[in-house]
Amino acid sequence: LHQPMFFFLSNLSLVDICFTSTTIPKMLANIQTQSKAITYAGCITQMYFFILFAGLDVFLLTVMAYDRYVAICHPLHYTVIMNPQLCGLLVLMSWITCILNSLLESLMVLQLSFCPDVEIPHFFCELKQIVQLACSDTFLNDIVMYLGVGLLGGGPLAGILYSYSKILFSIHGMSSIQGKYKAFSTCASHLLLSSYFIAQVQECTLALLLPTAHSQVQQPQ
Repeated sequence: LHQPMFFFLSNLSLVDICFTSTTIPKMLANIQTQSKAITYAGCITQMYFFILFAGLDVFLLTVMAYDRYVAICHPLHYTVIMNPQLCGLLVLMSWITCILNSLLESLMVLQLSFCPDVEIPHFFCELKQIVQLACSDTFLNDIVMYLGVGLLGGGPLAGILYSYSKILFSIHGMSSIQGKYKAFSTCASHLLLSSYFIAQVQECTLALLLPTAHSQVQQPQ
C-alpha cells in the first residue's frame, strides 16, 4: 500500500525543492549584494516558476488524498486501481495543467505596459503585485487570476475535503480499535500537509480580496 504514496512523495519533495528555489537564491543574492534590483525578464521568470510549483504542490496533495481514500475505503482493490499507469497519468496531468496555467498567467502579464519610473522594492515578484503596477487596463488579468485561484485552488480543496470525509466515515465504521488506529496512522502525515494547504488557500484568497502592505511601490519623486 505504500509504493504509490512513495512515488507521490518523491514528486512532492522535488516540487518543494524547486518551489523554494524560485525565491531563496534571489533573496540570498540580495543579502550578499545589498541590492533588491531584479530585471523584468527575471521577474517574469520568477513569477512563472512560482505559480507553476505552487500549483503542483496543490495538485499533488490532492492526488495523495485520493490515494489514501482508495487505500482505506477500497483496500482490496487498491493495487488494481492505483496501478503504475494511473499514478503516472495523475502526476503527468498535474504537470500539464499547472504548466498551462502558469504560462497563461505569465503571457497575460507580458501583454501589460508598465510605467518606467515604477520600482518593486522586493526580491519576490508576486502575480497580484505585478498586475497592480501596470499602467494599462488589467481587467482581463484580474479575471484570469481570480478564475485560476477559484478553479485550481477550490477544485483540489474540494477533492481533498471529499476524500477525507469518506476516509473519516470509513474509519468511524470500523469495529476494531486497532484497525482504526492503523487506518488513521496511514494518512495522519498527509492530513497535516492538507491542513497546511487549506490554510494557504485561505491566505491566498484573502490576499486577492484585500490590499496587502507588500504590494506598495516606490516611485521616484
